[in-house]
Amino acid sequence: MPTTSTPSPASPLQPTARTEVRRGRNRAVADRAALLDLLADGLVAHLGVQVGDHPVVLPAAYAVAPDGPDRDGTLYVHGSVAARWLGAATGATVCVTVTELDGLVAGRSAFHHSMNYRSAVVIGTARAVTDPAERGRALDLIVDHMIPGRAATLRPSTRKELAATAVLAVPLHEASMKARAGGPVDEPEDVAAGVWGGHVPVRRVADAPVPAADNASGATVPADVERRAAAPAAVVS
Repeated sequence: MPTTSTPSPASPLQPTARTEVRRGRNRAVADRAALLDLLADGLVAHLGVQVGDHPVVLPAAYAVAPDGPDRDGTLYVHGSVAARWLGAATGATVCVTVTELDGLVAGRSAFHHSMNYRSAVVIGTARAVTDPAERGRALDLIVDHMIPGRAATLRPSTRKELAATAVLAVPLHEASMKARAGGPVDEPEDVAAGVWGGHVPVRRVADAPVPAADNASGATVPADVERRAAAPAAVVS
């Protein structure tokens, strides 16, 4: 059974040697609330796991339950029960990352080119979610992470659909976060030379919803989809 705890926004990140930021410590973020904000903004997680004789890193839809049931919150991913990587991840130590690109940094030298970003690393033992109530909540959270409020508008999943879907939970306890914002940090002599430096902000934009070809005549875009398409991207300076 997972260890239940109530996460606090003041709880520090990097709680173990496995998640301690050693390179670029000035960019480490210690506020757990910032981690939750990043995970709320992101849409794709990458999960790394050893499968047979080689590691794999695969993208996955995800969602977060800040209130657990795992220590310091729970990150859920899902996929097909036939997926080899999901079977390999169950009970194994996995690494989950989420990154948001916020800008391209143009330095006055090749060395000082960089990117503005927010990046999270979560390490922990993945468990298969088998409790029906938790499993149902996790799947609803994953749908709502993509389109908030969508799950409540959908028909219940069938037994066949549930049987074909696996859900994994990873505790958010062992996590770290790094972030960079702003312009380049150049050598004084390069600045004095008068070469331009700066950064190009990058943000994710959703276009207008595109109807399916087989929509019923007169079908309109539901409010939850309209809201998602119109939602502004997070702005990070």
